[in-house]
Amino acid sequence: MQYLKRSMASVAAMLLMVGSVQAADIVVGSPNWVSVQATAHLIKIVLEDNLGLEVEIQNGTNPVVFEAMDKGSMHVHPEVWLPNQANLYNTYVDGKESVMMNPNGVTAFQGICVSRHTADTLGISKITDLTNPSFASQFDTNGDGKGELWIGATGWASTNVEKIRAKSYGYDQTLELTEMDETLALANFDAAVQQKKPFVFFCYTPHHMFEKYDLVVLEEPKHDPDKWVVFQPTDDPNWLENSSAGVAWKDANLHIHYAKALEESNPEAAAVLSKIKLNTDQVSSFVFKAVVEKASLEDIAREFVDNNADVVDEWLR
Repeated sequence: MQYLKRSMASVAAMLLMVGSVQAADIVVGSPNWVSVQATAHLIKIVLEDNLGLEVEIQNGTNPVVFEAMDKGSMHVHPEVWLPNQANLYNTYVDGKESVMMNPNGVTAFQGICVSRHTADTLGISKITDLTNPSFASQFDTNGDGKGELWIGATGWASTNVEKIRAKSYGYDQTLELTEMDETLALANFDAAVQQKKPFVFFCYTPHHMFEKYDLVVLEEPKHDPDKWVVFQPTDDPNWLENSSAGVAWKDANLHIHYAKALEESNPEAAAVLSKIKLNTDQVSSFVFKAVVEKASLEDIAREFVDNNADVVDEWLR
């Protein structure tokens, strides 16, 4: 569903810290969104139960996890969003060839949503409606007269793309683009729903929001690769100025990635990581159970393994 540009010095410092504490057989990197964290726990249980390995989960942003897989201090990224993180894929999978991609992707959608009540009350249906100041002002939550649109958390690759899309459509001129932790943003949305107040935000699947709420995805021109010119800060210092994306997102695919070095150091683990296959409904259920039902990530993973022995067996063959 994203990454934060860091200086080489800060990345190196984090890698040194990671390497200094590594004791597990396999280290799984875990960025800051729920679905990737749930999949990380699933990988941990599958590898520990069936291969007798000690698996540790460590937090890390997308670029830190990729760099760590390249250096050997981490071994797995449970959920790489493509094309969002294409620059990391291009660097480490295609370029250095130090990271491998599991080919079994989970299909994901990304767009801009409002609640059904918001759509019906304001008569908003298209993303271009956000360029209308009279519409945009309805999303004012802090009393400054200008509406806000949550575009994602700081550090997500999609957050940068949403800045590009806002510039391309023009609603960066009518709305304040806000970045904050997803948990806080969704709490704000929940409060808006309860109070029947307008709220507009970046939305994506797999996600529990589509099960919990009646959401309306704002209409926009279908994806056109010729009109999707997207750079990230690590690609171009003038990435925002030189990018344009005034069309809908292409469907994303979420793939497990793992260090190629595992094929020699732990070929059984590498084989399992190359075969794990989940679908959108399964990952959405992980998120729903974690966020709505307040189940622990470990319990969610354990329940899946216990109830899907045939599926797990396929991964182990």
